[in-house]
Amino acid sequence: MKVLHVYKDYYPVLGGIENHIRMLAEEQVKRGNEVTVLVTNTAFRTLAEEVNGVQVIKAGRLMTVASTPLSISLPLLLRRQNADIAHLHFPYPVGELSYLLFGRTSHLVITYHSDVVRQRGLLLFYRPFLWQVLRRADRIIATSPNYIESSPYLSRFRRKCTLIPSAVETGRFLHTDPSQVQQIRVMYGSPLILFVGKLRYYKGLHYLLRAMTEIPCNLLIIGEGPMESELRNLSISLNLSGKVFFLGEVSDEELPAYYHACDIFVLPASERSEAFGTVQIEAMASGLPVVCTELGTGTSFVNVHGKTGLVVPARDPEALATAVLNLLEDENQRQEMGRHARERALQEFSLQTMVDRITKVYREIVKSNEAIKGSRENAK
Repeated sequence: MKVLHVYKDYYPVLGGIENHIRMLAEEQVKRGNEVTVLVTNTAFRTLAEEVNGVQVIKAGRLMTVASTPLSISLPLLLRRQNADIAHLHFPYPVGELSYLLFGRTSHLVITYHSDVVRQRGLLLFYRPFLWQVLRRADRIIATSPNYIESSPYLSRFRRKCTLIPSAVETGRFLHTDPSQVQQIRVMYGSPLILFVGKLRYYKGLHYLLRAMTEIPCNLLIIGEGPMESELRNLSISLNLSGKVFFLGEVSDEELPAYYHACDIFVLPASERSEAFGTVQIEAMASGLPVVCTELGTGTSFVNVHGKTGLVVPARDPEALATAVLNLLEDENQRQEMGRHARERALQEFSLQTMVDRITKVYREIVKSNEAIKGSRENAK
């Protein structure tokens, strides 16, 4: 089967959706599919290359407006693609508009990763086209039931939606080097709290930093992003120096050791832009209980309150502190939740399971459309 994925960026650009597409595309290639990924380049010129069996086309980027890369060549490149399935990864307005104007594939799948949350001005212009592309889709993949119910767009297309949670390569996080784990604990102390992710506004780290004034242990923050300077300054103003450590980016090879060295993972997200939180799955596969916030998105679908961790109200430092303290004070509860977390990660959020489910959707669409085509021909 020929599959075309369309989004704004691809590896080595780092991000949850970018990594999702990379894992999906490479696994689809391993299963014998011909896979093309069409995205934008970070520079003006267009590049085409093969990466781990995936044909990656990076259309020249004119500029970036409201976190949206603009490309003149992407619509033209999309017009040349002839695949069995076009798989759009929403939101990327340029990709969706390009498909509406120039898409040639018979079958369209959309993975609806998130509502357009912050770019409200762009949404006013884009909304009519959003409705149109959702109507045109053969199937819409939603990553959590929470999002189907809470999104003003998905909720109108429930009958088209198929629930397929995002995934990670869970095997990477099951085991790690004990000497690396011990080295981290010696360096930063124990117990330890961990955050992993881009340092963006919607991650809610400023609420976690305020909560840390009440929590008697250290916090490791892994990741970089536009909020880093502001967060460092807040940490200093709250007298958290020596208690909160900004570690920057950590390599894929080293990351599992940090999960295993820590006792609790916290995702303090504050806005609906945090639509799922795949880092929770990495933590759960590592055997960690999770503290996350309730946003009406997939965060509280991944982390089951009272079983794999605790879910607290968003934008509430006191609630974050209370949840973390409860887990710190009850080692048996931490261990039990960690066991349940690992079981849930392996059963529901493995890469193989996700790709199996997406493959099933593709086959159902192709089979259904072939049946419709056949009935029409017979009617003639």
